[in-house]
Amino acid sequence: MFSGVAAISISGLTKRYGRLIAVNHLDLEVPRGEVFGFLGLNGAGKTTTIRILLDLLRPTSGNAAVFGHDCQSDSLKARSAVGYLPGEIGIYSDLTGRELLVFLERIGGRTVSREHRKNLTERFELSDRDLSRKLREYSTGMKRKLGLIQAFQADPHLLILDEPTEGLDPLMQEAFYELLADGRNRGRTVFMSSHVMPEVERVCDRIAMLRKGEVVLLSSVEDVRKVASRRVRVAFQQDVAVPASLPQGYEIIDAKPRNWILRVTGQLGSLPSFLVAFPVADLTVEEAGLEDVLVKYYRDGAE
Repeated sequence: MFSGVAAISISGLTKRYGRLIAVNHLDLEVPRGEVFGFLGLNGAGKTTTIRILLDLLRPTSGNAAVFGHDCQSDSLKARSAVGYLPGEIGIYSDLTGRELLVFLERIGGRTVSREHRKNLTERFELSDRDLSRKLREYSTGMKRKLGLIQAFQADPHLLILDEPTEGLDPLMQEAFYELLADGRNRGRTVFMSSHVMPEVERVCDRIAMLRKGEVVLLSSVEDVRKVASRRVRVAFQQDVAVPASLPQGYEIIDAKPRNWILRVTGQLGSLPSFLVAFPVADLTVEEAGLEDVLVKYYRDGAE
């Protein structure tokens, strides 16, 4: 249907509120079939960008497109391909869960497979009784599950998800991850904002990090891991002295006579030859997490 066209194309996108620049000449492209993490501190410009993609805001300059359809001049076609989960769901409290799903199906203009909707409600453990209750009676977790169901129910080609697992218990988080995997296997695209770094590491192919409305990092998750520093804990059979010099990329964080903690940046290929002269009893390598890398950008933004 959208062969050869990027799921999201953003060029020179800028949004100003007087002197405040929320998004500043943003360029970004997300190909079909990718799970893309859109990261940044509160106020970095993530929500503004998402709202422009959905034509809930108009940009000051630049443009954004979904599957080749301009998000402003051709917004109905652009939005028809999108399933959206907002960070905070504004819902009609007098409706039941089922009534809300049907209502959103009708205004979305896309027919929803009853079998698919039933599969979603079963995955997220919302029973017929739950769906018959008024939304004012829903807990935060139930509202989040219903929000995910409505985003996925029309099987959209693009999912825009804002903090999708917030308020979900671990079992429901697993259900969400399985649903993402199913969608990826069928060529669906996911554009998601999240503050949960283990989640981003687990599900995303690439990430972009925003700071003050600009992209300061655009990389695959795998490449970020490669440049991250790792901690290596070394235990010795007897007391050892710290050498006068260390290989490039090595730093001793803590040194006791029989225990060292090293920070190693880059590959670990030279580690065995470095330690061969020492009476090593045990060795533990702590793999770097995405958060270890991104914290640098967070700190820079606070300066």
